[in-house]
Amino acid sequence: MARTEDPSGRQRILAVAAELFYVRGVRAVGLAEVIQAAGCGKNMLYRHFPGKSALVAAYLVRAREEREAATSAALTGEPRERLVALVSEVAQWVRGNAYRGCAFRRYLAEFPARDDEAGDEATAIARGYLRDTRAQVDDLVAAAGAAPLLGDRLWLLIDSLYSGTGPDPSVAVAWARELSATPAVAPADGHR
Repeated sequence: MARTEDPSGRQRILAVAAELFYVRGVRAVGLAEVIQAAGCGKNMLYRHFPGKSALVAAYLVRAREEREAATSAALTGEPRERLVALVSEVAQWVRGNAYRGCAFRRYLAEFPARDDEAGDEATAIARGYLRDTRAQVDDLVAAAGAAPLLGDRLWLLIDSLYSGTGPDPSVAVAWARELSATPAVAPADGHR
């Protein structure tokens, strides 16, 4: 007798894998551990994810969707207010008990030479997220009529928050507010 399909199987496997990958790292977690933790069979996992590379790519897509939804919800107001809101949202995220680092930066740190078993798709997803979020900062800076240097400074602030090497998150938000209030003129020395 054939088994009936578990409609929640894919999401359950992905949720378990996402938690394991985020907490322990992609390299440290094997598919056997995901299968056991998800309470599914090998066939079910492979029906939804042909291999670890597909599961890792799905994990990073899910992480991107979650981060983009949180960011989108936070971005309201004029462009300068939105810049502060962006830093504030990141500060709030990194302040949480569940925060263990940026999933994309951690993935790229685990596989810096693109020699990962997950393949180029996962690397492209991680790099794409970082590229696109940086472009979002630059777009907001341009919409605010501010010098591109503001984007560089805010990106460094955001990056330091994600890495855990930056200031206290509330201080970072205050700095973002101060930086975003700067005049819309280019620096006198011609540097960005």
